[in-house]
Amino acid sequence: MTIHQDTATATDPLQEEWAAWHRAHEEKRADRHGFLAITGLHFLDEEPRSFPDAPGEWTSTEDGVVVDLGPGESLDLAGQQLTGRHSFGVLPERGGVTVHFGDIAIEVAKRGGYDIVRPRHPDNPVRTAYLGTEAFPVRASWRIQAHFTPYAEPAPTRVDGLEHVYDAVGEVGFERAGAHFTLLAFPGHADGELLILFSDATAGVTTHPAVRSLTVTPDAAGRVVLDFNRATNLPCAYTQFATCPLPPPANKLSLAVTAGERLPR
Repeated sequence: MTIHQDTATATDPLQEEWAAWHRAHEEKRADRHGFLAITGLHFLDEEPRSFPDAPGEWTSTEDGVVVDLGPGESLDLAGQQLTGRHSFGVLPERGGVTVHFGDIAIEVAKRGGYDIVRPRHPDNPVRTAYLGTEAFPVRASWRIQAHFTPYAEPAPTRVDGLEHVYDAVGEVGFERAGAHFTLLAFPGHADGELLILFSDATAGVTTHPAVRSLTVTPDAAGRVVLDFNRATNLPCAYTQFATCPLPPPANKLSLAVTAGERLPR
């Protein structure tokens, strides 16, 4: 698999820093068990089901996800070999575990209130044929000084899609082209990090029609830099088997953000 990286001028520190960041981001995206390797999105219910891309029969019960493995079938869970019948217990929303069957990784998770199974095959053509994702030219003007105002209490917010509800923890306000804009912010993966889901006037034209994302980290005074050069596509831009949230109405910007990742090749 060959990923065509963006060309960068070695004379611009901002471009060099961005190129290194995007190269690492692309490598993670094209990981052998990343989203490009997913071959199916299987929703579970009380009826035992088998799937062509994963071993066993899978069921969603009151006690959580259960798999019944046939003779000669086993799964590896962090070094523990699972055989026969195994219960994964009740999984938290947006949580899950990964088991392995040979070279195949199988994600067992809960999304939008549903238990799911998502196998990941390294030889999936979506992954092996991936050519990379182009981006707009890096511009310092898209690094915007902004301010984060936290809420007194998190505000449950519906983000369209698979019945996703995220807790908005505050708002990020910024100025652009003489106008004021506000974006709802959700907790990120790291401590102090914020996740912003947004779309803009480029959506469906030069960028993904549904959503892009930014991660930012405000300082103690609430100061934050919105670096739209680092706006990234979510997995739903690459595979039909993703369960991506969509931006809340407040995060659908009227301006054209000509920065960050464009439509995938």
